[in-house]
Amino acid sequence: MKRSLRIGLAQVNATVGDLAGNSARVLDFAERARENDVDIVAFPELVITGYPPEDLLLKKGFIDANIKTVKDLASKIDGPVVVIGFVDSSVRGIYNAAAVIYKRRIRGVYRKRFLPNYGVFDEKRYFIPGERPRVFRFGNVVFGVAICEDTWFKGPPISEMARMGAGLIFNINASPYHRGKIYDREDIVRKRIRENHVWVAYANLVGGQDELVFDGQSFVMDRSGTIAASCRAFEEDLLIMDIDEKALVKRSSSSGVDSAFVTNVAGVLKDKKPKKPAGTHPVIRLNPAEEVYEALKLGLHDYVGKNGFKGTIIGLSGGIDSALVAALAVDALGGENVTTVFMPSKYTSRESREDAYQLAGNLGARIIDIPIDGILAGYLENLKTLFAGMKEDITEENLQARIRGNILMALSNKFGYLVLTTGNKSEMSVGYATLYGDMAGGFAVIKDVPKTIVYEICAWRNGQAPVIPERILTKEPTAELKAGQKDSDSLPPYDHLDQILKRYVEEDKEPTARDFPVLPAAEIARVLRMVDLSEYKRRQSPPGIKITPKAFGKDRRMPITNRFKPSQ
Repeated sequence: MKRSLRIGLAQVNATVGDLAGNSARVLDFAERARENDVDIVAFPELVITGYPPEDLLLKKGFIDANIKTVKDLASKIDGPVVVIGFVDSSVRGIYNAAAVIYKRRIRGVYRKRFLPNYGVFDEKRYFIPGERPRVFRFGNVVFGVAICEDTWFKGPPISEMARMGAGLIFNINASPYHRGKIYDREDIVRKRIRENHVWVAYANLVGGQDELVFDGQSFVMDRSGTIAASCRAFEEDLLIMDIDEKALVKRSSSSGVDSAFVTNVAGVLKDKKPKKPAGTHPVIRLNPAEEVYEALKLGLHDYVGKNGFKGTIIGLSGGIDSALVAALAVDALGGENVTTVFMPSKYTSRESREDAYQLAGNLGARIIDIPIDGILAGYLENLKTLFAGMKEDITEENLQARIRGNILMALSNKFGYLVLTTGNKSEMSVGYATLYGDMAGGFAVIKDVPKTIVYEICAWRNGQAPVIPERILTKEPTAELKAGQKDSDSLPPYDHLDQILKRYVEEDKEPTARDFPVLPAAEIARVLRMVDLSEYKRRQSPPGIKITPKAFGKDRRMPITNRFKPSQ
């Protein structure tokens, strides 16, 4: 009789620090796996603590509570083999680890060997690396357990596990999202498979955690490097799949590997009654614009929900950035949880008013109208003696932005709303934003979204249902802080600017006129100088969702006081 191994990948949304809640989620998915006759189910990296726990890992009480949680959880699981991520400890320190549970007991623990320390990762600050591979025998099948970065390098530990007879590797992950990241993961896993002739079951976290979004997209890849099944993107999911045991059984060779690290989880298994159908999990990949939109939506939803905010409030300008943030907020939270505020001045065009009101109506969001000319007049009256004889300049422009920021923060304080700021990555890069003005707020939804991608994802969103007025997508961007103002008065065209910024900010390269012959060298140098001089502003901005390979903040950490100038 043909025997198959039924595996599961439990793609769950964990919350950092919520040990009880995360444990309950694991228990629920483990029970679902049991009901579907799953033999082995894997959960994401550090699913018990949530990822990244950061300096919670410096608290002994937190480490102890997480270990107790795993032990208590193990005592309740009497179903499939369960692989879960948690923090292990010894007299030497703490480890990013995975526990293998079966029949109410922890049968073994694997400790992560490679600790990432780049970009948003800071694991060497907290963890010490494991030293040994671990493989487990379940009936006729030997499987290994690896954690995230362990799979990114040729050789150990994957090669050791393969030599020990593992035909299947469960790789548990908390791999944050950036645009197109899934294809990087697939390429890396495919390389390890071709080197070691194993199957890999890649379980990834899903959900938002502060500035990070985890996209899920867990998958199973066979020995040929083909994805056999995949979880949905940006949603919790339970993938269940049958694999012919013959495809997983390898000839064991323990050469150079300590056999003490081979654990027998279950002996020879008796034939079971026929299993329920496993269902299908087709591979679905989102197009780039949809992928970014869904990442932003999930990150916003979880930031608001996990932090207990009552609702959100957004300043609508009639421009494209605030339109995108409003659409995201309504899609993520529902129109009843989104309040918009239109704050016109004498420089605000009739078209901006019409577009803001049409947008709010299309989205079903409340809109409040608070003119600011009278408030601005009060400020200028009180400052006229100090400003006597001086021309109007950016000071008066910034006053308007700060009045609007104060109004939004007052409404936030009074009603408990979270203020969503609307600045994009292009603006944040060059300082085209006002401290304590349009930068005032609690969460910067599109902080890592370049302006050109703002247009791209707005067009995609309108393709699903046209909620953003067409004029917003086509009119020239302007802050409307003085008569006849346009973004192009101060900045290069956004298609050029974003290419310069990608090269300088995300790739750590110094653009020159040879790279961008359409722009004068002096203009390129001016852009780079604007980026450098704006570091102090970015340090004071609210957190925002990472969607590019290098975001400001944890990814890119530059000194504020800095006299180094790029060569031109």
